[in-house]
Amino acid sequence: MRDEESRGPAADQNCPVSESSSGFGRRWFLRNVGGGVAGTVAAGALVGGCGRAATRPGAASPPQNGGSNEDDYNLEATEDGRRSIPFHGQYQAGIATPPQTAATFLAFDVTAADCGQLTQLFQTLTARAAFLTAGGVPSADSPGAHSDDRLLGSTVPPDDLTVTVALGASLFDGRYGLGPRKPAQLETMQAFAHDNLDPAICDGDLLVQLCAGHRDTVGHAMLDILANTSAVMRVRWRIDGYRFPPRPVGIPRDWMGFKDGITNPDTEDATDMNQQVWTQPGAPEPAWTAGGTYQVVRIIRMLLDQWNKVPVEQQERIFGRRKLSGAPLYATSPDVPDTSDPIYTNDPQGLVTPLNCHIRLANPQTPETLATSSILRRSFQYDRSPDQAGNPDMGHAFCCFQQQLSTYIAMQNRLENEALVPFISPIGGGYFFALPGVTDANDYYARTLLV
Repeated sequence: MRDEESRGPAADQNCPVSESSSGFGRRWFLRNVGGGVAGTVAAGALVGGCGRAATRPGAASPPQNGGSNEDDYNLEATEDGRRSIPFHGQYQAGIATPPQTAATFLAFDVTAADCGQLTQLFQTLTARAAFLTAGGVPSADSPGAHSDDRLLGSTVPPDDLTVTVALGASLFDGRYGLGPRKPAQLETMQAFAHDNLDPAICDGDLLVQLCAGHRDTVGHAMLDILANTSAVMRVRWRIDGYRFPPRPVGIPRDWMGFKDGITNPDTEDATDMNQQVWTQPGAPEPAWTAGGTYQVVRIIRMLLDQWNKVPVEQQERIFGRRKLSGAPLYATSPDVPDTSDPIYTNDPQGLVTPLNCHIRLANPQTPETLATSSILRRSFQYDRSPDQAGNPDMGHAFCCFQQQLSTYIAMQNRLENEALVPFISPIGGGYFFALPGVTDANDYYARTLLV
């Protein structure tokens, strides 16, 4: 699925530091990271190799607009885009953050020549993310910047932007000597029985998830990151997504017309999140993973021409919820909210909620499946139409986070025989490990992995 020689160095357990390799050494770093970027990485910081102590860069923390947490976050994007979501913290933003309107998932192949360049890559990503999420006047010294860059105006608005960075299993091969530190359950995504995976839009060394209140903010952040990192990583695949407004109220719908992502852990409940989403200290996970989480991205094409021929009553039995209200099938009143939980105890034969419907297989509510039924869904819709045959290519950029990757895999195995199978075609995506948060101005992405 990939050309190993074109992606980076051969196996190198010692990972010597290079200050001049590939134009991304000390001079490049001082000019493009330390030269006036409002962010996290200090101008004079030199890095050590992977697995050896590195000097922590430090600089003034970017200005924060708003509180120190997401408590005041409003799902509706502000028209002027002046609100920001804090960048620094124990956990990365863009996971427990309420989903914004626009998103892009960018998977990369890393081509850094050695561990020094790899560390510089993460420091550069940190600096750019810290600036873009806080907003401000862009530096003329940033790669790709020019006098006509006014996509977002003379001052970059934060616009609820979040930048979430995750690692793929392939980054832990022999190139950088990181194999012994690979997250315990991280693996390359294998095809399930009904998948039609295209290798061109699967996997990757690194995933960058960009979410914001508006499409232009996401596009601007993407162009900025590409301009600053193209010397050491290249795009493998990309999927753009968006969320619809509530119709008429409540949780947004997907292209099939059903409300998506209803059942989730309570992101404001620390106990829930610590039990179901955030990686905890201790074996079998490496120490550096604490505060991270496993991320799954699945690009799921919806076969809407076939789906739209199915009567609504049958569609509801395929999903397990009412199409108009989003309520469970037992609800006959339109006043039952879409957040209501389904109840199966009085329906063991599936007469009301079919045994093979989507929501019942995802969470059968049995003692045997209790530990493998809770994931944090954070998905978006996509439209890549037309395909090569001129047909609609529309569907679901499914995204979820969970403390253990095995939770998602077990859930997906249960869904192999769901009634929805004839109407969807998973075509891409991958498994990743979302890094712990950048705690303060002296920290950077993946620091505890690399030192």
